Order: sequence, then C-alpha cells, then structure tokens
Amino acid sequence: MIKLGIIALSVIACLVPEFLWADMVIATRTIRAQSVIIPDDVSVTDGDMTGIADDPAQVVGLEARRAIYAGRPIRLTDIGPPAVIERNQIVPIIFQKNGLQITAEGRSLSRAAPGERVRVMNMSSRNTVNGWVGPNGTVFVAK
Repeated sequence: MIKLGIIALSVIACLVPEFLWADMVIATRTIRAQSVIIPDDVSVTDGDMTGIADDPAQVVGLEARRAIYAGRPIRLTDIGPPAVIERNQIVPIIFQKNGLQITAEGRSLSRAAPGERVRVMNMSSRNTVNGWVGPNGTVFVAK
C-alpha cells in the first residue's frame, strides 16, 4: 500500500514537474544591509520555497534590509525600496488639513523609504511627530 502511494507520486512528479519546482533567486555574493541590489548580485536556480523571489526583476534595484549571504535565497521580506531619508538627516515636514499647509524643518530619527512611516523631531518646537515619506524625501504629517 505504501509502495503504491510512492510510485503514484513518482509518476505524477514525472508528468507534472513544473508544479513541484519553480525558480528562486539566490545571492551570488554576500549583500550587505542597506546596499542596492544589482543584476550581478543575483542568479536563478531551481527550488521552491514560500516567500522567496522567483524573478530577478523582483529584487534588482531594491535595498537589502539585512545581510543576505552568498548562495542563500532572497526572501521578499529581506528587501525593500531604497531609503531616501537617512537617520539624523534634516528633512522638510509638511502638515496639511482643510486647505491649511504648515511647513517646518525636522530631523529624521530613522532611515525610511518612500511610503514608509518615520518619526521626525520638529527643529523649532523639539516635538516628535510621525509621518509618511514622500518620493522626494518630504515627510507628510496628518492628525
């Protein structure tokens, strides 16, 4: 009974191999955290794991959020858009509500990419506010 099940699975695997193995992207060298991934950093190999990039286009141009070691698969959670704001960088803060716009300078308290939340200290009041990073590094605050 058990042998029959194994044989049946082997026959199915031979007939439909594309369902068992897919491509996965691996690092060709160790990629340091905060480095932007270039085409030479990755290659494609056979394998199938959940949460792993399966196309180099998914990872090239993105930033490594943590170190990715050579020969290891690149998890989608380990990469993200490159940061446009560095820690301690002076950034414009914009508050908009009902047609009113207030602009101030702030100091970023962490690194952040467009679309991410970031804490910023207002330079004039020394208050800390939370906001979203715009494509050009402007922090938008809403209450």
